Amino acid sequence: MSGLHRTSPRRDGLYRWPVRAASLLAALGVWQLVTAANLRVWVRFDRFPGPVEVVREFGRQVEHGQYWQDVTQSLVRILTGFVLAAVLGVALGVATGRSRWVGDVLQPLFEVARPIPAIALVPVAILLFPANEQGIVFITFAAAFFPVLVSTRHAVKALPVVWEDAVRTLGGGRWRVLARVVLPGVLPGVFGGLSIGMGVAWICVISAEMISGDFGVGYRTWQAYTIVDYPGVLVGMATIGLLGWLTSASVELAGRRLTRWLPREGERS
Repeated sequence: MSGLHRTSPRRDGLYRWPVRAASLLAALGVWQLVTAANLRVWVRFDRFPGPVEVVREFGRQVEHGQYWQDVTQSLVRILTGFVLAAVLGVALGVATGRSRWVGDVLQPLFEVARPIPAIALVPVAILLFPANEQGIVFITFAAAFFPVLVSTRHAVKALPVVWEDAVRTLGGGRWRVLARVVLPGVLPGVFGGLSIGMGVAWICVISAEMISGDFGVGYRTWQAYTIVDYPGVLVGMATIGLLGWLTSASVELAGRRLTRWLPREGERS
């Protein structure tokens, strides 16, 4: 209707950022108040470090190379496992979704393995791989693989048959259908699975580093806990949160760039 005023998505985003920043600052303010007051109401804040202590500890850690070595190690592990999971998850998701024979062969195996938590594979990784590094990458791969596989397979099954029929009517063969219909059509579902897979992969890589790692943010966070360095623990948690947000945002940004042909919120009539 012409009488309705609709702001552009970019202008709407400018209004939302101050609200988000204010929400974060308010949470930090409440955190500082309850720790400064040594509040004890069901939860004990009298021993909990406040944001000022955590920021001070964070500033101390970033001045040392050990912090950046741990961050780099965790990023290498997460990206290696995630890229492997993305490639194999998309390829096998398309294969099982498009081929009944491949689905009959592989689907039972995937359905049996999928409910097993990736972190439960730590003993298997220790037995299979000679080095902790390879085992942690394997656990990260397993965590991200199944969300990508399942979302890709469902996206393939949901493709309208008329799209493929139209390409075949114009003389397109199997590979043209795959390149022109299947792969572009499943991209929204694939990136949904990639976003979920990235989050699950971070949970598992940090857990694996805590159990059997020698370096990494998870290992350093657990080490801080064992020596009762609570500000160090929270610095590790904040680092994990920041790294997880940056990598997930990168996946979502890539998804938006590769699916620009889709209508966005605020663009629909």
